Amino acid sequence: MQRKLWEDEGTLDLHDASITIHREYFPASKADTYLQELRKIRWKQKKIVVFGKKHLEPRETAWYGDGGISYTYSGVTHTARPWIPVLAEMREDIMNTIHASFNSVLLNRYRDGQDGVAWHADDELELGDHPIIGSVSLGQTRCFQIRRKQTPKEVVSLNLHHGDLVVMSGNTQKFWEHQVPKTKQKVAERINLTFRKIHHG
Repeated sequence: MQRKLWEDEGTLDLHDASITIHREYFPASKADTYLQELRKIRWKQKKIVVFGKKHLEPRETAWYGDGGISYTYSGVTHTARPWIPVLAEMREDIMNTIHASFNSVLLNRYRDGQDGVAWHADDELELGDHPIIGSVSLGQTRCFQIRRKQTPKEVVSLNLHHGDLVVMSGNTQKFWEHQVPKTKQKVAERINLTFRKIHHG
């Protein structure tokens, strides 16, 4: 059972979750500039471990952050590259708006409709008990879906557009999971950035 698409701006009315959508947080002209800059970075398609087997991720990724930051998921450890100006500028802007602190950002590049990310929660130990995730969409509009872990058949879908910012906080990662499903539709490139704070020790 799917609930209809959520297209408004504001906080979603969900139990045990705090998810806020800022539509066109970055206006088109600035979002266009960021997209062009991020296309130039060195993207990698890494192998991940799923049910004990290695597979190529159905997307390309990059990881940036403060010195010494690393992050492990699906059997892959990412070591952060140093901040570049475009990412540092975006981070500063978002931190000032939502009053959160980020020391890293994971970037995903969805080249076409055959790229996506399966159901998961950002609940790794390095993120702490109540992580704040600032997620920016650039490029092609794609469907972002969330579901409560206890009721996986009830899916809430959001279309995320060029320049949108989604902030997930509180108990969201504990009780909910999310995905960007693949699509057979002919779609262009999308770059997603998830700013986060990694805790070590």
